[in-house]
Amino acid sequence: MFRRIVASLVLIWAFGFLWFAVALPGPLPGSVRTDAIIVLTGSQGRIEHAVAMLEAGKAPDLLVSGVDREVRPKEFAVQFKVPARLMRCCVTLGYRAYDTRSNAIEAAQWAAERNAKSVRIVTADWHMRRAALELGRAFPDTVRLEWDAVPSHPTFGTLFLEYHKLLARAVLNLWDMM
Repeated sequence: MFRRIVASLVLIWAFGFLWFAVALPGPLPGSVRTDAIIVLTGSQGRIEHAVAMLEAGKAPDLLVSGVDREVRPKEFAVQFKVPARLMRCCVTLGYRAYDTRSNAIEAAQWAAERNAKSVRIVTADWHMRRAALELGRAFPDTVRLEWDAVPSHPTFGTLFLEYHKLLARAVLNLWDMM
């Protein structure tokens, strides 16, 4: 009996990991507009994609959550080729977040200040599920969160670690609900 339970758990884990690694979320269709864009800093391509969506008029405001405290707006604008007019009107650099959970808190507060009812979430494809889990906990149910995953080429190690972070977060969420 014990062996069957362990074998079943290992199979569930293995199929879950396979699904996680093979069925990564994809980009949001370009036609989708939202009240705001929130990008979580990290791997390459995230900020560039969020800025491109802002420039394309897919939302009027952009929060870059998790910016290093040493980065100044002018440096950011130069590095990511953000036009000065967009930096002045539409880009907020968020310096308070240091992990995915604090990204969610920072993002929810920023979106509430703007009364955003729909938000385009930009992060890497491998990070999107856990980010969405954290953001879903921080945002009220009245806000529609749209996943805009930036395609990447994650290593096996990245996928393995992120899958276990997602599982741990899901278990903690279940624990909190009890």
